[in-house]
Amino acid sequence: MVLVALAIRLVVMVFLLPEQLEPQRDHWHFGYEAGRIARSIVEGRGFGSPLFEDTGPTAWMTPVYPYLVAAVFKLFGTYTKLSAIVLLSLNALMSALVCVLVFLIARISFGERVAKWSGWAWAFCPYAIYFPVERIWETWLATLLLCVLFLITLNLGNPARPEDDRPRKWIVFGLLWGVAALTSPALLSVLPFLAGWVIYCRHRRGQRWFAVNVVATIAFIAVISPWFIRNYEVFHRVVPFRDNMGIVLRLGTKGTTSHWGAYELGPWHNEQEWNEFKQLGELGYMDKKKRQAVEFIRANPGWYAWATVRRAVYLWTGYWSLDRAYLSEEPLDPPNILFCTTLTVLALFGLRRALRAGCSGALPYALVLFSFPLIYYITSPEVYYRRPIDPFFVILAVVALAPKSAAKKKGGQMAASKN
Repeated sequence: MVLVALAIRLVVMVFLLPEQLEPQRDHWHFGYEAGRIARSIVEGRGFGSPLFEDTGPTAWMTPVYPYLVAAVFKLFGTYTKLSAIVLLSLNALMSALVCVLVFLIARISFGERVAKWSGWAWAFCPYAIYFPVERIWETWLATLLLCVLFLITLNLGNPARPEDDRPRKWIVFGLLWGVAALTSPALLSVLPFLAGWVIYCRHRRGQRWFAVNVVATIAFIAVISPWFIRNYEVFHRVVPFRDNMGIVLRLGTKGTTSHWGAYELGPWHNEQEWNEFKQLGELGYMDKKKRQAVEFIRANPGWYAWATVRRAVYLWTGYWSLDRAYLSEEPLDPPNILFCTTLTVLALFGLRRALRAGCSGALPYALVLFSFPLIYYITSPEVYYRRPIDPFFVILAVVALAPKSAAKKKGGQMAASKN
């Protein structure tokens, strides 16, 4: 599965590679903010300057992926073709390795047959083929980490053997959550729900749950605290993970909804906003954008509620508009709407089927699917924002299409082990 998946992704990469090498706006398309921060690191200016000039230290992004990009720049050159090949190949490899995790996760929840189909389905999933080699971004490392954490969650919630419940596994669990948080803080949206599920399962079976979760929490804090300390020393205030909540909230308050991406409200494509960013500094700019967003929401609650619903629909179906002007900007939306909606419908049917079959391991899928996108409903969506939870959509879609006997058999096994 992994070899086939990797080969497909690398072939597609050949066709998309030129997009990363476009020199416009000083290679802005090459990693966007992550690329800018990585260049600043390599040039000895530290973790900073996420946009178009040297604007000093930043907390626009968390450190893991920009430092990965910086390491590649250091070895293979800043904004070079070789660096683009290496970074896109790493994305492709991460996406391919998810096949293994999809197989292992599905095998625990739904059995060997569904696991094999799910692994191959991920290998050929269009989203998992196209997006890893279309954009140099943290998405695929985040996807890989979330799958690893989900797999560990299933094992900790229902350990098959005593040795599966050793304290070191809880330490690793906490450490990995810390790495995930410093890669993509959006992953933390599922943490309280998965942790709650583990606690519930263990408490119900009379297994220890409090002490081991304390151990995991200490490990988690040990990983993230250096970043918090750095931000406090640099900005003289507490900055939890990232400081860009102001701008992403502001992007969700555009007065019209002709397009889901209101990037003209930010410093990327608006000279006035960019000058304001330089004048106020990063934190001052983010604070102002947050105030503007809150003021707009208070003045237009009805519009904001409707826009929130539209963002939710977009993330679950890919549908935003069929207006001609919109489709001229997003010509691939019609086939994407068909595929995304079909995948979502199948996944929901698969989830319902698993729950009705008595599969106790199905609940974590629901928790992830419904909790992860919440932050994007109230801020702003992007076509790649849902990608970290696509593996769970694929597994559940396979459950929907699998023979009933497969889901029922595994569901019965899970229920028996639970009792």
